[in-house]
Formats: sequence, structure tokens, C-alpha cells
Amino acid sequence: MTVQTAPANGIEIAYETFGDPSGRPLLLVMGLATQMLAWHEEFCGALVDLGFHVVRYDNRDIGLSTHLHDAPPPDVMAAFGGDTSSASYTLDDLADDVVALLDHLGIDRAHVVGASMGGMIAQTVAIRHPARVASLTSIMSTPSPTVGSPTQEAMAVLFAPPATSREEAVQRARQTYEVIGSPGYPLDVAWLETISGEAYDRAYDPLGVARQLLAIHASGDRTPGLRELAVPTLVVHGDADPLVQVAGGHATAEAVPAAELLVLEGMGHNLPRELWPQITEAIAKVADRAAK
Repeated sequence: MTVQTAPANGIEIAYETFGDPSGRPLLLVMGLATQMLAWHEEFCGALVDLGFHVVRYDNRDIGLSTHLHDAPPPDVMAAFGGDTSSASYTLDDLADDVVALLDHLGIDRAHVVGASMGGMIAQTVAIRHPARVASLTSIMSTPSPTVGSPTQEAMAVLFAPPATSREEAVQRARQTYEVIGSPGYPLDVAWLETISGEAYDRAYDPLGVARQLLAIHASGDRTPGLRELAVPTLVVHGDADPLVQVAGGHATAEAVPAAELLVLEGMGHNLPRELWPQITEAIAKVADRAAK
């Protein structure tokens, strides 16, 4: 696929598209510290087979999109103590990036699918720009960082010191997903090592990741906004997720009127290939509901 860039909300967003542009537009939003590469090309292809025109992109401060290198230093420890004054932006800004990308692509309304922090961004897009969201799918996410908090083991890998080489970054990715991945399914180590190496080559920016983390903590609780949504919504969560525990999925589904909750046994904080058919078909089903 060819990476393209779009001017969006004062920055540049890198993106790729899959499938026929006449298909139902579907935007994939990835999570903290994670580039669009983590949306497996075959997963994107499965959505294309279901009639979607798929867009995946890099959030600001990750991958080939704009990195805010001139921003003030992010103070993560202060943020965890409740002081988010060093945040350079919030999830509102990341949601507005999404809408600016849709504007660039000439897409009036899209089916928006987000994973982890991407689910938080997708929720925020639906709250701030409801007319732009045809359906919402929130995967392994939460309405608030205080709901479904990480286990101690997951927190430890989340706050491991930054890698200092490509080899270490690849090793760190494998070690991370051995902790936060899906205990019920085999980890695709070869693919994980390939994309983590590619991600390091594209852009390695630990401070950018810290700025994203601060954005989450500076954005508050979306529950009141979610209660006002009228968009068809699917919530997907693994019952074995140690990074955003399943309480986050339950809280999201309870907040959004008429949301469908799909809890998948043995799934952690990744998308095992074995579950792709179930997840993609559920996404298509909520999109069908939107069409009606």
C-alpha cells in the first residue's frame, strides 16, 4: 500500500486506504504508542471483503504523522498524580484530527473503529462530531482511565524504560505482548517482530508516546457524553485483558444507549487472528444497523 499524507488540524496525518473507494467508508484508529501497521493488512482485507473502504492512519506523535518535538516536556508522573498541566493536547484534539482527515478524503460519515486509546478517540469523535459517525466500534477500551485500570504486571511493561536500539525495541514488543496479549490464543511472534521493527524504522519517539499518554489523562471521563449518543455502537472486549480490564468494556456499553457488548473469551489486549471473523462480522452487523 502507498502511504499518503493529509493536512489535518494544523498537522500532517499519514494514512493508507484499502478497497474500492465506493465501499462503505470505515476508519481504523489505533492505540497508544502504536502505529497503523498494527491493523494487520489481512484484517483490513477482511473488512474490504465485507464491503468497506478501509482507511488506517497514524495518530499525531506516532509513525509518519507529525511529531510535536517542540512541545513542552511531558511529565507523566505528575499526570498520574492528577497534574496534567504538561499535556500538549487532549483526546479532543486527536478526535478533531480524525474529522480533518475525513474532510480531506471527502468522507461525510464513516464507520469509526478504535482499539484501546483508539477506542477513546473514536468515542470522542462520536461525542464531538456525531454527524460524522455512521457507527461506532470501541475495542478493548474504556470511557475513563480510572475504569478497567491495568494489572500490576501490565503496568510494569507499560512503564518499562524506552528501548535504545531496533533489536531491543523488537524484543520489548514481544515481551510486552507476552504479558498483555491473549492467553487463549497463540501470539503471532513473526508478524509482531516484523511490524515492531518496521515501526522503529519509521519513527521511534518515546516522548511522543508520553504526550499521547498525557492526552488520555488530561481528557477526563467520557461517560456523560456517551450517554447522549444516538449512533449504533458495538463494544468489543476480551475477558482476559490485563491492560484495559473488561470493566472498561462493560462501562462503555452501559453508557451508550442500545450498545451491543461482545465479550470474547481468552482475548487480551490484542486482536488474535482466530477472532477476526467474529470481530469483523460484528463490525459489519453494526454498520448494517446504521444503514437501517
